[in-house]
Amino acid sequence: MKIAYIGLGTMGAPMAENLLKANYKLTVHNRTREKEISLANMGAKRAQSPKEAAIDADVVFTNLSNSANVEEVVLGPNGAIHNMKAGSILVDLSTISPSTTRQIASELAKRDVEMLDAPVSGGSEGAVKGTLSIMVGGKAQVLEQVLPLLEVMGNNITLVGPIASGQITKAINQTILAGTYNSVAEGIVLGLAAGIDIEAALNAVSGGAAASWVLDNRAKNMIANNYPLGFKTSLYKKDLGIALATAKELGVAMPVAAYVEQLETSLVKRGFGDEDISNIARIVREQAGLEG
Repeated sequence: MKIAYIGLGTMGAPMAENLLKANYKLTVHNRTREKEISLANMGAKRAQSPKEAAIDADVVFTNLSNSANVEEVVLGPNGAIHNMKAGSILVDLSTISPSTTRQIASELAKRDVEMLDAPVSGGSEGAVKGTLSIMVGGKAQVLEQVLPLLEVMGNNITLVGPIASGQITKAINQTILAGTYNSVAEGIVLGLAAGIDIEAALNAVSGGAAASWVLDNRAKNMIANNYPLGFKTSLYKKDLGIALATAKELGVAMPVAAYVEQLETSLVKRGFGDEDISNIARIVREQAGLEG
């Protein structure tokens, strides 16, 4: 099976690396070409463009930062679509708008190319460990063809419905996370302001109903007021924007997500967009007078 992987960022690079470690042959491409080098050293072939990467590929993975980038990489003048053969499959691992996903799938279908939208959750840790949750929209028979590849990257792979359902599910995921990150930050700052042993307190609550991935994996960031990646705040702000736009289309009110999106916008404007999204605690700490 010939595989192309386009987009080698914080998530994409380790996911592609796991495919190489599983002995799959990969052709890779990234807009910043230097990011291809480490994978080429592991045996990947480098391509000059998405169009070149897609030559003879059975499966093309895209893992990019926004809707416009995916549209350009797949449908643009140097897009993968121009060299994708009939019967091949595009698997988009990005988080983009459902409408863009449907548009791309429609164009690919004209060339007898199948598509799955398969956004992921689990952070950079999950990408490295191959333990991501992957939310798949598309046809069951198409997922069956690429399932062995996805199983290299994730351990919770769920077909949630037809094309674009993966993106809707990711919007649900990011909406839930919005409240969780903010609530964990508020709880931690409450403990810090009270002067109690915050680590002991978190150990106590993590064994009960307040347990969460965020509490287990990001509380230390919030306590230390230090926010290494992770997942970029700027990208999470984009994801929340997609969720809120989808909610508006459907007439669903999401005040908590809207509030958190405002906080994320402030953090990005202040220059914290490249930090992990747990940096929402920066604002909660500041509001409580705990800036250090």
